[in-house]
Amino acid sequence: MPGKQHLASVSDKEQRMYEHIKESELKQGRPTKRAKAIAAATVVKHHNSKRHPKNK
Repeated sequence: MPGKQHLASVSDKEQRMYEHIKESELKQGRPTKRAKAIAAATVVKHHNSKRHPKNK
């Protein structure tokens, strides 16, 4: 996924996590906009719980 940033200031691993969650939600029949929102919220929650520096 070089050059494909969906969320600012998250790691490559979290970018891949976003894609995986989004695809999973789409397979379950969710609309694209809702799938992206769920994926983003999940990744941001994960990112914030991992003690990342605030000024990154």
